Amino acid sequence: MKFILVLFIIKSAVLTATGTIFAIRSIQIIQTRFFMKNLFISVTFFLLANVAIGQKFNFNLFAGATNYQGDLQDKAYTFNQAHLAGGFGLSYDLTDHFSLRSGILFGKLSANDKYGRNKARNLNFTSNLTEVNLGVEYLITPLGDHVLTPYVFASLALFHFNPYTRDTTGRQYYLRPLSTEGQGFVSGKNYYNLTQVSIPFGGGVKMALSDNINVGLELGFRKTFTDYIDDVSGTYVDESLLLANRGSKAAELAYRGNELKNGSPYPPGGTKRGGSAHHDWYYFTGLTLSFRLGSGNGLGYGNGKHSQYACPVNVR
Repeated sequence: MKFILVLFIIKSAVLTATGTIFAIRSIQIIQTRFFMKNLFISVTFFLLANVAIGQKFNFNLFAGATNYQGDLQDKAYTFNQAHLAGGFGLSYDLTDHFSLRSGILFGKLSANDKYGRNKARNLNFTSNLTEVNLGVEYLITPLGDHVLTPYVFASLALFHFNPYTRDTTGRQYYLRPLSTEGQGFVSGKNYYNLTQVSIPFGGGVKMALSDNINVGLELGFRKTFTDYIDDVSGTYVDESLLLANRGSKAAELAYRGNELKNGSPYPPGGTKRGGSAHHDWYYFTGLTLSFRLGSGNGLGYGNGKHSQYACPVNVR
């Protein structure tokens, strides 16, 4: 079986040294979005091109929920404050056990202190989430040998987020430009990137419905390298310094305990705001539906010796 995978990674890293930090971050974000788009297009084009020569490909759909673990949601896994998620992708069957998989997922993350352990802080956030991933999947047993086939997977992904909140009037504000912890004007505190790398891993079970269709249940965790999915990480910046550099709205949304009845005033600068020792996580849980593309070569869901729980073949 011939298999050639060409992955073009496009990286543009020429930045002007005289630009402001806002201009630099904007260019980086544009470049990373361009990379994400071209990564997925390149892999998808390769996979679709090989369908024409009868290779083993599957078109995959995902529908379920997504959630996160961080400073506003301390549970490792929960459906509390979860949101609907969906996506699609392609996979290539290398053998009965191994396959390459790529996909794009869409979801939303949010959390609110009023449902957690730090109600006095009274912060909340919401963020749309987009992920592009490429990885490897391993079936414990060949699909079709048993009613249910367990599997595991590991991938590399790029994801984009942009946390926002609403003030007491309902007006929406994106949190990164407000520098709620002094990013951009306090020494040592830099703006966080809105597009980051994550490492997806997890597993699930699949069931072959026919030679060409299978359904499944999947749980996938994402290890990230940022603590700012929720815009909360370290300590409070001095209120007067935040007012002078970013204005009253930034100070209003950096701490919202004073919106509560008998709430405390803005904490002194340096007071703990979040837990910077641990990065944020996010995860997807849902159902999968896969359709085999092309004619295949006998490695499929119900062919040959793996037809016990799939549609019979060569019946006379």
